[in-house]
Amino acid sequence: MNEFSILCRVIGSLFNRQPQDPLLVPLFTLLREGKLQAQWPLEQDDLLKRLQQSSDPQALAADYNALFVGSDCNVPPYASQWPGGKTEPEVRAFLTSRGMPLSEAPADHFGILMLAASWLEDQSEADESTAQLELFEAYLLPWCGAFLGKVEAHATTPFYRTLAALSREAIQAMYDELADQAEDDEDE
Repeated sequence: MNEFSILCRVIGSLFNRQPQDPLLVPLFTLLREGKLQAQWPLEQDDLLKRLQQSSDPQALAADYNALFVGSDCNVPPYASQWPGGKTEPEVRAFLTSRGMPLSEAPADHFGILMLAASWLEDQSEADESTAQLELFEAYLLPWCGAFLGKVEAHATTPFYRTLAALSREAIQAMYDELADQAEDDEDE
């Protein structure tokens, strides 16, 4: 698993799963012990330290639920509920066309899209960069800035405010790298 995949997997998992989900225990342990920084490829030490200081899953559960869960949540995590976001069937069709296995859960969830970016990276097919660039340009970037801004505005814990800022920076860095790579490929 490379750096791009790690970033997407961590961010996707933290948005896609309830903080008290047993599958997140190892990730929260890394965060609390300050060990995630050693593997984090971006210069985001201050943000990672802020995450570390507020990473008690039980304390985060109420904020997560208020932000993302239910029809009256403060910040819907689904692309289809944002201006510029694609519909769930459009997202599902794109991910399925790339061979990504999907559950019955809505495929247009922000966390799922980040996990999809990791999955595409890990597949290492010849056209992975093209697929990742399309994922970012068509399915993520048109709405994720507004989404992350609302997360920052509505979060009651420093953890989710910080996660939104960290995610925004990481997504921009990854997109810049993908765009540069695509430009280099065209020049060859």
